[in-house]
Amino acid sequence: MLVRRLVGGGRACGRHGRRIAALVAELKTRIILAGALFAGSGVALGAFGAHALRDLFGPQQTGWWQTAVQYQMWHAIVLFAIGLAGPPRSGVPALLLGIGILLFSGSLYLMAITDLRWLGVVTPFGGTAFIAAWVMLAWQAFRR
Repeated sequence: MLVRRLVGGGRACGRHGRRIAALVAELKTRIILAGALFAGSGVALGAFGAHALRDLFGPQQTGWWQTAVQYQMWHAIVLFAIGLAGPPRSGVPALLLGIGILLFSGSLYLMAITDLRWLGVVTPFGGTAFIAAWVMLAWQAFRR
């Protein structure tokens, strides 16, 4: 009786189904919000680097900053797309993309504006999070 109610009928299934649908909708909204915030801050940081910091940066710092902005923007757009039309189980890949942005781009931004070169050891962890997210998304697409 309980199995039938959970998988295929009865009022409990409808109520739980609506609750799950609401949770999925909320998750997608949060993913879209994260993508929009990362994209907006990417534009702002790109402009800040190009205008306010250009005379303060050498070629290496400029390269770090530009790489950070590019990776942040590309992955923010992907987050936004996942939120709009991503696979049903895209919460973990979206989280990994957000972590990747924070670790990869964040460490490059900090390296560019400080003398903390040891932050370079953090950057690959962000890259690994990006790769893991892309592999998970590819696997989800393959399984469909």
